[in-house]
Amino acid sequence: MDAHPRFRDGLVASLPIVMGYFPIAFSFGIAATQAGLTPVEAFALSLFIYAGASQFLALALITSGAPVLVAVFTLVAMNLRHVLYGPALMRAASPEAGTHLAWAWAFGLTDEVFGQALGALARGRRFSQSYMFGLGLGAYASWLSGTAVGAVAGAGALEGWPATSAALGFMLPALFLALLLSILSRRHLPVIAVAGAVTVLATLTISPTGGILLGMLAGALTGLVRR
Repeated sequence: MDAHPRFRDGLVASLPIVMGYFPIAFSFGIAATQAGLTPVEAFALSLFIYAGASQFLALALITSGAPVLVAVFTLVAMNLRHVLYGPALMRAASPEAGTHLAWAWAFGLTDEVFGQALGALARGRRFSQSYMFGLGLGAYASWLSGTAVGAVAGAGALEGWPATSAALGFMLPALFLALLLSILSRRHLPVIAVAGAVTVLATLTISPTGGILLGMLAGALTGLVRR
């Protein structure tokens, strides 16, 4: 394996994410135009928010007439976990890993990009900012192009294909789960069990957003206790 992963290596590593992102983004583009947004507005949501499932929530909040502050707070709360991805990744990287361009490549740290990058480090690949740019750009380009094609295709593109439409909603969590399982070890099981249990319980008793936040916090605390 190349000791210094290059931009091209990151692009190649992004291919599984690309194949998962495009159909989901396509579905989002259709949903956005069906909700009354123009193709340009739908594309702008993916361009600036770029938050996967949270974009569907943003679409629901916008079309339901929710106050701007409520929408902003909800989206920020749902995506607070991303704040932890950069530090966790740098901790797994070698001490001499460069960070002077982290402000740029960190924008692309979605769940799946983080999982793929962490998995590469676990398999012995050295950290490289060029690799991170390739990995993040491949995923981002796929999401943008999928949104554009879906928005242009229009709201009726999936009519007559209800099974396909339902399956698209499961692809993102399935992709992230696959990436997570690729780096799973026995010592991770208690952390995942606690995080999963708290997430399910809080989701049922509070809300999905509360479940995500409390599950993430419980997993992090469990990991600290087990160190």
